[in-house]
Amino acid sequence: MTWFASAKRTPIDGVSDELNLVASEKLDQAPARRRVRSAFVDLQLQLDHCLFKKAPIGIRTEEWYERNLKGDEVFCKIWLPEAGVEIKAAVYFCHGYGSTCTFFFDGIAKKIAGSGYGVYAIDHPGFGLSDGLHGHIPSFDDLVENAIEQFRKMKGRPELRKVPSFLFGQSMGGAIALKMHLKEPQAWDGLILVAPMCKFTEDAKLPKLVLNALILMSTIFPKTKLFPKKDMRPLFYRDPTKRKLSYFDVVSYDDQTRVKTAVELLNAASDIETQIDKVSLPMLILHGDADIAIDPTVSKFLYEQATSLDKTLKLYPGGYHCLLEGDTDENIFTAISDIVAWLDVHTTPK
Repeated sequence: MTWFASAKRTPIDGVSDELNLVASEKLDQAPARRRVRSAFVDLQLQLDHCLFKKAPIGIRTEEWYERNLKGDEVFCKIWLPEAGVEIKAAVYFCHGYGSTCTFFFDGIAKKIAGSGYGVYAIDHPGFGLSDGLHGHIPSFDDLVENAIEQFRKMKGRPELRKVPSFLFGQSMGGAIALKMHLKEPQAWDGLILVAPMCKFTEDAKLPKLVLNALILMSTIFPKTKLFPKKDMRPLFYRDPTKRKLSYFDVVSYDDQTRVKTAVELLNAASDIETQIDKVSLPMLILHGDADIAIDPTVSKFLYEQATSLDKTLKLYPGGYHCLLEGDTDENIFTAISDIVAWLDVHTTPK
């Protein structure tokens, strides 16, 4: 049955056979992902993408691994404004499913840091450079608790004394950010969400019989890659050139979804949907209105149902799911500028 076979990574055009061989390494465990990332990191930053070509200079970065309460090594990274610039606020980033806080996000973070903000991010366990079986989410709440733990440690850094703290979540990371807020309603000063996963539309929900079979399967074979692989990039990246560059994100998880992961994602979205009226923070929501991966009506639902008194929804005409990485240069910088402008308003003393 081909559904259970692992997918082979597509060779990257314009890359040597030697590097393609490195990229094709089995990435189930973190040490392999770290080796592959090390081989590609310099090449990635030289790619012809606006986030890299137009990154502000002087941004200070730091990378390290932090062991969490479960004993896993969690990859952490920060971006700070150039030396001598006082940080206006801290922005804590939660990446989406299959993704990482490196690669494209490095360019996004530099743009935000260049406007006077500290950006703090992690790779969730099972993704990117952090420990854990690649693409496996045994418990969504564990991802949430890990993010709370790591960001709490980061808040103790000396440059962050008495500065506001904002959560920034993209797609599945939006669900993590929302659940963090629901668990600790007073811990944050605001939410920035890009195409957040906070409910499933009716046409995206599984029939009850299929869902029950999936839940049963997840208890018996939780790590099994049950779903046929489909290249989602055409649905994620509006700009074909940037879509091609996305293949250089060599530590992303682009294989079939594991059964337990699918169940945990479904449960997380359903849980948030039932508590949506408890979302009370100042909030900026950004969503491409042509997003097929997460329907824009989901963001409209969040905007309408949240009890936040200060909330803004921005829909971007023609925008796909990867709004900040895969759109036209102009639209990418417009969306990032909208984020910075919102932060400026919410960090300026009133």
